[in-house]
Amino acid sequence: MQNILAIGFDTRNIVCSASRAGYTVCSIDAFRDLDLQECAYASALLECRTSGELRQLDPGWIVAKMNGFGLDFDAIVPGSGMEMLDPSRFPCPVLASSPEAVKEASNKLHLAKRLEAMGMPHPRCYSSNEPEAIEYPVILKPATGGGGIFNRVANNRQEMLEVLEELSGPDQGLTENEIVIQQFLEGTPSSVSVLSTKDEALAVAVNEQLTGIPWLSRLPFAYCGNITPFITEYAEEMEKLAEELILELGLLGSCGVDFLVTEQGPVVLEVNPRFQGSLDTVEKAMGINLFEAHAGCFRGELPEKPKAKLFAARGVLYSDRELFIDRKLMEVILREKSADIPPQKTVIEPDWPLTSLFEFASTREEAIKSLEGGAERIKTFIAERITGKAESLSPAGEA
Repeated sequence: MQNILAIGFDTRNIVCSASRAGYTVCSIDAFRDLDLQECAYASALLECRTSGELRQLDPGWIVAKMNGFGLDFDAIVPGSGMEMLDPSRFPCPVLASSPEAVKEASNKLHLAKRLEAMGMPHPRCYSSNEPEAIEYPVILKPATGGGGIFNRVANNRQEMLEVLEELSGPDQGLTENEIVIQQFLEGTPSSVSVLSTKDEALAVAVNEQLTGIPWLSRLPFAYCGNITPFITEYAEEMEKLAEELILELGLLGSCGVDFLVTEQGPVVLEVNPRFQGSLDTVEKAMGINLFEAHAGCFRGELPEKPKAKLFAARGVLYSDRELFIDRKLMEVILREKSADIPPQKTVIEPDWPLTSLFEFASTREEAIKSLEGGAERIKTFIAERITGKAESLSPAGEA
């Protein structure tokens, strides 16, 4: 196996991991980041902005793009949004779990029922058809995907109805069946990265998740990155729960289980049956190539359990305004330990990811401090540029 196609909403981390492992990789994704293009043999733009558009993507269009790359592909690896590719529609194997297993694992309502049957701790889910049974506060979120961007908290029935109206409106376009109403719990967001074959699973890392970090995003539940490893007294318990759950769901390859570590212990939130956003920090902290390990799972092979060598942190910096990426802004981003670098002449929409920042250190505190410094430098440059433009447009004497 040598020639790989990675396809998904955002494939940069998959492409670069596969490239580091020695594969020839082509990509179809919605960003075509500068560093993705440097790692990829070739890339094409996926002109989809919502999960609904991704689900409706014609496999024939994908095959035509594959033919246009001029390679004989040995495998397709789906990323975010493309987890349910039908392998029967493509000329080479799809290194992913079956569409049926992915569908069940990805849907938070179906997963809640499975967790209940397994006796695993999880937030209670409610139906909007039984309002009298709902105990507030609750959190409303898309049944699949979302990255936390659309999550909303409701403290009473009126707020819940307002959120349901917002999420089902023209901007989000979710139906009532696509919205989960879930018990709202306090705790530390975290995850376990798992590798799985048909017969066994291996937890390779426990990660702290950064969500709604004010100096990275103004969205209260947006995924803002992660830190590997997450030091917690519940790490071993979380690893066992994650391994058991991934095997029970029949998932293959690299998968993730999201947890909330509460005062009472870890609670399972959701499952990601694909490569996760923690890929970069897991690889750096644990000294493992996750793409190679993922490919090995489909041969029935698991690596030795790795040990953390350092703290690796990723911070996803969101833009709070519409931004045009010119050479000067790109240079500021490139001066940091950055990835997911938007190409010049790209327009970044408000509350969309601008770039990812990284830090590797001997302590968590040092890594976080360095991330915050990098984010502040980029935001200061943007703010000063905006202020400068406003002053230059002011009439003389009013600047």
